[in-house]
Amino acid sequence: MASSVQSSCTFLLATNHRHSRPPPSSPHSLTPAGRHRRSHLFQVSCKQQNPPPPSSEGKVDRRNMLLGLGGLYGAANLIPTNPEAATASPIEPPEFKACGAARDVQSGDLLNINCCPPTSDKIVDFKLPPPPAKLRVRPPAHRVSKEYLAKFEEAIRRMKALDKSDPSDPRGFMQQANIHCAYCNGAHDQVGYKDLDLQVHNSWLFFPFHRWYLYFYERILGSLIDDPTFVLPFWNWDNPKGMQMPKIFDNSGSPLYDANRNQKNRPPAIIDLGFSGATEDLQVVVNNLTVMYSEMIRSVNSTLDFMGQPYKAGDAASPGMGSSERGSHVAAHVWVGDPRNKYSEDMGNFYSAGRDVLFYCHHANVDRMWSVWRTLKTDVPKDIKDPDYLNAAFLFYDENKQLVRVKVGDCLDHKKMGYEFEKVDTPWLNYKPTKKAAKAKILKIAAGAETVEALFPLNLKKITRVLVNKSAKGKADEVLVLENIETDTTKFIKFDVFVNDEDDGSVELDKAEYAGTFAQVPHKTKDKKGKSTISLRLTELYEDVDVADDDTVVVTLIPRSNGDDVTIGGIKIIASPPRSG
Repeated sequence: MASSVQSSCTFLLATNHRHSRPPPSSPHSLTPAGRHRRSHLFQVSCKQQNPPPPSSEGKVDRRNMLLGLGGLYGAANLIPTNPEAATASPIEPPEFKACGAARDVQSGDLLNINCCPPTSDKIVDFKLPPPPAKLRVRPPAHRVSKEYLAKFEEAIRRMKALDKSDPSDPRGFMQQANIHCAYCNGAHDQVGYKDLDLQVHNSWLFFPFHRWYLYFYERILGSLIDDPTFVLPFWNWDNPKGMQMPKIFDNSGSPLYDANRNQKNRPPAIIDLGFSGATEDLQVVVNNLTVMYSEMIRSVNSTLDFMGQPYKAGDAASPGMGSSERGSHVAAHVWVGDPRNKYSEDMGNFYSAGRDVLFYCHHANVDRMWSVWRTLKTDVPKDIKDPDYLNAAFLFYDENKQLVRVKVGDCLDHKKMGYEFEKVDTPWLNYKPTKKAAKAKILKIAAGAETVEALFPLNLKKITRVLVNKSAKGKADEVLVLENIETDTTKFIKFDVFVNDEDDGSVELDKAEYAGTFAQVPHKTKDKKGKSTISLRLTELYEDVDVADDDTVVVTLIPRSNGDDVTIGGIKIIASPPRSG
């Protein structure tokens, strides 16, 4: 299923080094002087941009520049007195007039699509209206009323009608779908950096971009049916009652229907959020709850672990996904996409995902996950205070066909945007996995495990057990780091990570010994090689599997797909780094 998908999605956090390029020729203009659009090979699958060499002539590394501002690099010493100083480098909105053409970068074939939005000479800075006295409430899709469904279908029907009556209307269904295509698949450059794609996935821009996207999509639908209270539903895939594709999307006579879906995953099939390979419905459900608990709570050590890695002007695209983006978010895309199509269109590829109305329902729940995570009482801070995050900006057309500029800092509170979510149960919140391995058997397994020095670098062609030293004895706050993971980016890659587990071939993820997963959907890079480093928090796992008095743990790496094409440079356990974003 997943092996045919062509999108750049490394499910576990990829912490790559960022390289800066020279400052744009006009930092306050959307069109720098003398800039020419390159002949752009359109990226059908979200890609990871190869960074330019930092030593190239004329290139200025922002971090080196910071070193010269007093000799201190790191912590609060980098905060400039003047926030408009040279260190300020938020991602700027793209230039619509410089949008590029569409090709498949692997075959060179024309795709006969144009993702570029209509252009406008006028851009307005958007200001959120005061929230209504009664917030609009987004409902779970599996239990909407007949009255709501009729309204939703009519709104989509009218949006699709605009494709025929006025294909250039930015409110039309295909124009709205192309927003996702253009912002994800390389149609836009970063302003002032013509060799760097603008990418809204695989970084801290993921949640805020999609929240704004749905905000205007929702307003457009409401305006088309003259109902300012209209809201999108959310696909409640984190709750067992909502783990099927919502039935309102499976009626072939409805405008919500899309034939480009995996026919094996129509209702009553249960979505597999963990790509576990389990076939029993009950096992899939409990695996899903374990995945949700892990990506929302257990494996998250810092703000950026959940939100995604920093991405600033001049940085190479795709610095690293957060836990939710790389997990349940991508799983739903892959699960719905149609493997009969070359690129698993529609949901299975980011360029075409917006052509399926289910995409917006799916992302409404992704948005809900962000809002839920912000309410969790954990030791991880929920806010990113970096001005380059807060001032990053995007362009959208509103319900009046007006091009507006929005900022990340204005969408952090969904209630200030006028909506909330219907209350539903979150059974994963307390779904703490239990220990299943026997201590005596683990001691026997440890005696036969290899050492790090003997195994690494490791080609993961078979199940591997390795003895890894803890950084401290006793109750420790530590993370497991797998570094310099090299993969063939053209292939589907997946391996699971367990600590002190006794079962090699199980499809069960609902166990305390499960630490996390690395997975990669095929995507294009220049040399077909990807390199990343991932971190998994072990604090709660240690408590659950009772290893406080141990000096070492046994880490088991289980290749699930194309392990021959994975090489892991090293593995270690370190003290937990700072948690703030």
